Amino acid sequence: MKFASAGLAVVLAAAGAVQAGEVKSGEALVKAMHDRYAATWYKTVTFVQKSTTYNADGTSKAETWYEAALLPGRLRIDIGKPSDGNGYLLVDGSVTIFKDGQVKTTRQQVNMLLVLGFDVYAQSPETTLAIARQEGFDATKFHEDTWEGKPVYVFGAEKGDLKSKQFWVEKDRLLFVRLLESDSADPNKTQDIRFADYRKLGGGWIAALVEVHSDGKKVFSEEYSDIQKDVKLDPSVFDPKQFTTAHWEK
Repeated sequence: MKFASAGLAVVLAAAGAVQAGEVKSGEALVKAMHDRYAATWYKTVTFVQKSTTYNADGTSKAETWYEAALLPGRLRIDIGKPSDGNGYLLVDGSVTIFKDGQVKTTRQQVNMLLVLGFDVYAQSPETTLAIARQEGFDATKFHEDTWEGKPVYVFGAEKGDLKSKQFWVEKDRLLFVRLLESDSADPNKTQDIRFADYRKLGGGWIAALVEVHSDGKKVFSEEYSDIQKDVKLDPSVFDPKQFTTAHWEK
């Protein structure tokens, strides 16, 4: 029996090695991310967020935001008290911005942090890949690297290229950890967004810390607290017409 058990362990280890070795392309990476957690990832999540803006003069400003997500594709952000009517609704590739309870603008805009940190585990790999290509990521460019002392996969860039639009995924847990792209405010600068402090959340994970760097300087951070999974969220919470009347935060 001891020999049989040892033999089984070798077989299982070999199977794991083969599976890990299959991630040799951007397409395979996205599929592996989805397949690892599709059956266990939470469908909804809410949290309170401390949002801090770091100014060039050394000062900073912190705000409290309330966020709720219905996966895939829907995210609500209330800036300050929901009753103030300030915030954002991101629904299936569009964003609606509210100020004092009024719609200021609506435009097509994909939030890749929502896609890569959450939606990838809740929608088909084909959908995620189509969004990535649409947003300018080159699926033919792929390599392995190291981030924060851990091995990672990089989708969208060749080794040594830190300018192309790309995202980094931790090899072991298949969790998104880094996005590099041009700064929307200044295309000559590179924006480096990092997901950190991952915490287990049911059958999935959530990064409780997000940092945004521009040309090496931290300009924004998000710290999550009161994180709740599988919260019942009424669809009206994500309806622009009901932004001021339907809230999840109590």
